[in-house]
Amino acid sequence: MGMNSAIEWTEATWNPATGCTKISPGCAHCYAERMANRLQAMGQPNYASGFKVACHQNAIDLPIHWKKPRKIFVNSMSDLFHKAIPDEFILKVFEVMSRADWHQYQILTKRSDRLVELNAILDWQPNIWMGVTVEDSDYTYRIRHLRKTSAFVKFLSLEPLLGPMNDLDLDGIDWVVVGGESGPGARPVNPQWVIDIRDQCNKVGVAFFFKQWGGVHKKKNGRLLEGRLWNEMPIGIGR
Repeated sequence: MGMNSAIEWTEATWNPATGCTKISPGCAHCYAERMANRLQAMGQPNYASGFKVACHQNAIDLPIHWKKPRKIFVNSMSDLFHKAIPDEFILKVFEVMSRADWHQYQILTKRSDRLVELNAILDWQPNIWMGVTVEDSDYTYRIRHLRKTSAFVKFLSLEPLLGPMNDLDLDGIDWVVVGGESGPGARPVNPQWVIDIRDQCNKVGVAFFFKQWGGVHKKKNGRLLEGRLWNEMPIGIGR
């Protein structure tokens, strides 16, 4: 189930686990849930139970068979640190990432407390980028959790951005991705919130990536911020 990804900041997705549950406001219009229900309706075997959390042994070693190096978003259809995913399975995912070390992996979680709990037993390799999603200022504690980990590259996904993020503590953070919500019922993003975040990143030299304005007409709204694209990636990456 490796597919080329339409997500602007990655190249492929790998879903050893699928399914999730909602834990904070950013989850309200989950695109993965919409997609899982569609795949279930189409009879895709890995989505037989829709958006219930499931681990797929048959998908665990996929990156080993992908010979061409690429950026891989891990578990785009789930959260690797969901409580329903066993420690052993997470360790297996990390094992595959260190074996297939010609790829770069991007992991994103909202469950930063479990990430911190498991940090000491995880095999952090330089090709594994670890990120947390922070949708509004109530969830900036996830950044503190991320900072406690031994990940080589640490990033933030501020998407869907639901409010202003003043005074972000970007200490130890390598990369910030910002995006507005898209799809049915999308909550609008205020351009000033995005500009403020970009300015904070620029001030301390953190790579800034603006993914999209979002909205119901995502394509039409595009991804230009003040007349230009922001596609910065963390520096010093690679093996």
